[in-house]
This record gives sequence, structure tokens and C-alpha cells, in this order.
Amino acid sequence: RAAPPPVDDAPPGSSSTAIATTTAMPLPATSAPPAFDPPEPGWDERVRASFARQGAMATLGARLAAIEPGYCAIELTPRPEVAQQHGYVHAGVIAAIVDSAGGYAGFTLFPADSSVLSVEFKLNLLSPAQGERLVAEGFVVKPGRRLCIVRGEVHAEDRGRRTLVALMQQTLMVMHGQPEA
Repeated sequence: RAAPPPVDDAPPGSSSTAIATTTAMPLPATSAPPAFDPPEPGWDERVRASFARQGAMATLGARLAAIEPGYCAIELTPRPEVAQQHGYVHAGVIAAIVDSAGGYAGFTLFPADSSVLSVEFKLNLLSPAQGERLVAEGFVVKPGRRLCIVRGEVHAEDRGRRTLVALMQQTLMVMHGQPEA
């Protein structure tokens, strides 16, 4: 998938030298998912079953939107129950969905007898999270035997426009010999 062209959203009369964070859609990915081969057959069923067991994602109303080897997208419809005092989606909710998107992106490449655990992530909040839908995407940067490095993006979609609201850098641990229950 090709990235959509940037949209210059600078106020009239000003000059914009930075790449705009609001773009026209297509969805869900802004950049092509990485090209990885899953190590095990049934990787997709394992990811879907794991996501279905996540009480946190169910409580938030998050849904698994797409999975490919090395890629995961999770979507959330903003509503008052996940908002902060100004009406934007709470930063903790943003962190939760992008952490899970990154974790499942990595998990798509893990051996069948393993599970995933986030060991750290850094989140930059770039713009208020508001709109019709949020999409958190995880992209594996470097899979490894013990650690997996992932980057994440969260976009808010509203009336045919997509705004980058958060960026994440994440380290996952491959929990060898510890399959999920």
C-alpha cells in the first residue's frame, strides 16, 4: 500500500515547511506493512484468539481491524466513556490501543509455543484524539529471538480525513516456552 499524499493544513497566509499530519484517507495503513513471513501456521488464529481474551480491549470497545505478518491494526470508536475532561480520547486509552497493536504485530511473528510481553514503550502525543474512529497500527521494525522492536501510529479519522495523533516506539519480549493459557 502506498502512503497517501500529505495535505498542507497550514493556516492561509502562512508557509508550511513541515509535512502535515492530516492526510486524505485510504485506510488503514499510512505506510506499507512490513514484508515478513510468519514462522508458524495458524498464526492469525492464535492472534485473534489472544485478542478475544483481552478484557482491557473489550472494556475499551477496541476491535481488531487487520492483521498481517509483522502488522496489526486496532480500531476504536470514540465515545464519552473513553474521553478525558476536554472530550478528547484519553491518552491512557491511546496508549493501551497502540501498545496492543504493537504487541500483536510482534506476536504474528512469534513461535507457537511463546507469548508476548511489552517491556517498554515511548509514546509521543501529537494532536488531540477526536473524530469518528481511531486506528492504532503496529509495524514490526526488527524481529529478534528474544526482543522485537515495533513502531506504532495512531490516527484519528473524521469526515474522510486522517490525522496522526500519536507515535510509539516499543520493545517486546518473546516469552519462549510460555504459551498463552
